Amino acid sequence: MSYSHNTMGSGSRTARRTFEFGRTHVVRPKGKHQATIVWLHGLGDNGSTWSQLLESLPLPNIKWICPTAPTRPVALLGGFPYTAWFDVGELSADGPDDWEGLDASAAHIANLLSTEPSDVKVGIGGFSMGAAMALYSATAFSLGRYGNGNPYNINLRAIVGLSGWLPGSRCLRNKTEVSHEAARRAASLPVMIGHGTCDDVVPYKYGEISAHSLSVAGFRNLTFKNYEGIGHYTTPKEMNEAIGAPSRALILSLHSNEDTTCSDFVLRQELCKVQGCLATIVAGDDLVSM
Repeated sequence: MSYSHNTMGSGSRTARRTFEFGRTHVVRPKGKHQATIVWLHGLGDNGSTWSQLLESLPLPNIKWICPTAPTRPVALLGGFPYTAWFDVGELSADGPDDWEGLDASAAHIANLLSTEPSDVKVGIGGFSMGAAMALYSATAFSLGRYGNGNPYNINLRAIVGLSGWLPGSRCLRNKTEVSHEAARRAASLPVMIGHGTCDDVVPYKYGEISAHSLSVAGFRNLTFKNYEGIGHYTTPKEMNEAIGAPSRALILSLHSNEDTTCSDFVLRQELCKVQGCLATIVAGDDLVSM
């Protein structure tokens, strides 16, 4: 599926950027369908890797949707093409954000969730750049619109971001403060962020900055977990802390390696160490974060 966005070029001429998304992999529930989670891979990865891992988890009531990002030049990696949800030049609070890429990917993700049954609760999670995309979708949900002003119509019930960051964090608070509805939506959405203190790919401080930015913007139902000595991957400790009573919103347990080097074999080895699972528990009307 492709998305086109208009950009202003020299001489006020309008250019079109088209984003061609890769294959979407779906893991269908083996039991009663109660929740759907879109899980987003990291930079240079694809949906197939994650779908194979998620299919092996004992979560019969969850439908997993694992899309693949467009292949595009990535400034951070010298302009070479990688699968990426948006372009990124540097991880910096002052760095430019690729709003077109962010909006195109957020719209693609929302479209994947738009046909889910009304009684099925939906959420978004991701690792690294996928986590950044999930957190950006959370802000679009709270504001009720994408960065380009188009309406965001998906009723998200849970967000998980592992080893990622929040694009556009520096201006989020001003946007939510001017709207009571945005503040209400932000306060209602359970968000869990996990980050290792020794992450040398997406440094730990960006997890802290992301959690702080969301908190001051009104995301009150937010949990931030730091994991001492952990690098750019998740651990059984991170997963176990997400396990709660059946009425809680999220149970988190996924284990991955670094985005651009992980193989399916390595991920499967790491998955053997995991002692929990990622899911959305749908008992009751109110979802609560860990």
